[in-house]
Amino acid sequence: MAKVVVLRMGHRIVRDKRVTTHVGLVARAFGADGMIISNISDTAVEGSIRKVVQNWGGDFFVESGRPWRTVVESWRREGGLIVHLTMYGMPVDELIPELRNKDILVIVGGEKMPGEIFEIADFNVAIGNQPHSEIAALAIFLDRLFDGAELKKEFKNSKMKIIPSEKGKKVEIKS
Repeated sequence: MAKVVVLRMGHRIVRDKRVTTHVGLVARAFGADGMIISNISDTAVEGSIRKVVQNWGGDFFVESGRPWRTVVESWRREGGLIVHLTMYGMPVDELIPELRNKDILVIVGGEKMPGEIFEIADFNVAIGNQPHSEIAALAIFLDRLFDGAELKKEFKNSKMKIIPSEKGKKVEIKS
């Protein structure tokens, strides 16, 4: 089974907690195996995401504080592909067939992206060529990569599960 991990480039503790948490939530819900926050350790964000995994299930991992170059070099040594989500890349639909069923490290923005990322990446992938959110780009990329199957995924070991309903909120709580 192919592995997909998201590398969040940088993280400003004061400003980016919510956005980085949402990157992790989207990564988990849309089928990625884990997320690495580069360059800075943030145990609060890690804890928030781990709590979601604990309650809602799955095997998603999160870690922070590793230098991005170390993560990229390790991923490449292990034979995985480096995919950089950027509005300057090639259209997602043209590249998705080459990416399916491969181990992928998906790089998403945070702080200003080092220019060398464009050269290091095996694929610079665009979700449209207009300014947009890295959260939206990640969701669309993963949805295209998994062809929508991630939306039907059952998360094992969940304590909570939403029961779809036309009106109101229904949550099954498992003991």
